[in-house]
Amino acid sequence: MAAVSAAAARHLLCVVVAVAALLIGGGEASVHEYRGLGFLNKGNAFILHAGSEGLYAPPVPSSANATAEDDEDAAAAAAVDDAFIRFDKITIRRPEDAAKETGSAMVQILVFEIEDREMIGGSAYGGQKAICCTSDLAKLGACTEGSVIYRPSQVNPGWPQLFVASFDGSDPIATLPSRVIPITKTGMYNMYFIHCDPSLAGLEIEGQTIWKNPTGYLPGRMAPLKNFFGIMSLAFVVLGIYWFYQYMKFWREVLPLQNCITLVITLGMLEMSLWYFEYAEFNETGVRPKGITFWAVTFGTVKRTVARVIILIVSMGYGVVKPSLGGLTSKVVMLGGTFFLATEILELVENLGAVNDLSGKARLFLVYPVAILDAAFVVWIFISLAKTLDKLQARRSMAKLDIYRKFTIALAVTVLVSVGWIGYEIYFKSTDVFNERWQYAWIIPAFWHVLSFSLLCVISYLWAPSQNSMRFTYDASENFDREDSLSLIRPGPIASKNGWSLSSSPDTKATKNVTVTSFDEDDEENKRE
Repeated sequence: MAAVSAAAARHLLCVVVAVAALLIGGGEASVHEYRGLGFLNKGNAFILHAGSEGLYAPPVPSSANATAEDDEDAAAAAAVDDAFIRFDKITIRRPEDAAKETGSAMVQILVFEIEDREMIGGSAYGGQKAICCTSDLAKLGACTEGSVIYRPSQVNPGWPQLFVASFDGSDPIATLPSRVIPITKTGMYNMYFIHCDPSLAGLEIEGQTIWKNPTGYLPGRMAPLKNFFGIMSLAFVVLGIYWFYQYMKFWREVLPLQNCITLVITLGMLEMSLWYFEYAEFNETGVRPKGITFWAVTFGTVKRTVARVIILIVSMGYGVVKPSLGGLTSKVVMLGGTFFLATEILELVENLGAVNDLSGKARLFLVYPVAILDAAFVVWIFISLAKTLDKLQARRSMAKLDIYRKFTIALAVTVLVSVGWIGYEIYFKSTDVFNERWQYAWIIPAFWHVLSFSLLCVISYLWAPSQNSMRFTYDASENFDREDSLSLIRPGPIASKNGWSLSSSPDTKATKNVTVTSFDEDDEENKRE
């Protein structure tokens, strides 16, 4: 069994390292790199999604004596410095054969805020909406044939914005000059590379775009999480101070379970600290520090796995009503290892893949295994808790029963709140198809951290080291049920002074039809008499 577990652990580590190696070469956070990406055919257009992020407008300095024109100039200057989208060395290549056959052609770059999505595309006679201008629309004078159809926004003047990279003659390379788009309005901004010529097959795009918020390079949806992780780091420090104070004060009474809780608190402190420094570095440079990200993900996954395994074995009564898990040990290890693998891969894909505020549906493939394994933990935990509570009730171990009841209530409340929040999360995402509520999206992952921390606080309070910690340990004298312990001791009849025959055995009759049955403390008193 040990050899099999060691081999499984090595295989698990190899899989995680392989996934990390593949993803570390992925997206660069707010720096969107384009290399080896292909265009998709959508209607009469060929489209490449180049990025989608929430951007905040910088605060506009105002002056009582400033004119409206001065305010506009100041706003534009501040936007260039603080919030912008920048094109950096965008190069588009086409095959030489296609260049000779096609001649002059162009690729257009469309940038728009999500509220202006209805300004994109059009139709000649109320038919299917087209993105590229058709001959019918060109005859109506609505657009130029072969170009992207868009109308100026009435709400956001100057938007959408369209840029063109042209192939001159048979030139195989088209370049887009470096330029900066200032952001003066908070919103979800989208960028698409579009061409309308079917002969431009096999285009290759190289370069990058850089998206920046006023406070740094963190995408708008992620920016509030930086301060959140800073607060959570302080919260874990406060919990750690309380726990380690109790631990050092009653170190002679510490149980193995309390050592496990110490490990979870330590992992939580490391995880929150790493996430804070990861977000701070990301915000400063615009490039995600993949080493810090990998360890933050790994520490978080280890913490969640260890926490679930600890809750499961405590629910089984390990160290309280039974000295070991017996044959269940391998099953617990297998469930924990599988959960670690599935969660680690999901988190690495989410955090080391290309950062994009428009989530991909393909990632649902990785979410389902984690959800199923989480459900397996919950079901197993509550089945085990029910059995443990029955045993403690039968043995009348009131101190242990009381703490297990409180533990059960805390878990039940956590599960109910989790189910409710999952329902809200589904509602939130299903009703926000275009990510228009991106400014509040950070609350969803933040809530899960707060919920798990709250449960950890409750467990730390219930199982805190104290001078009475040993009363919750497994006691060998409680190993048998009451009926078994009585049936193992069958003393013979005891003759009394009055000639009565007394017996504690149920199948031994007294001489004068009197049977005396002893229970617990009374049994010891009868023996002394």
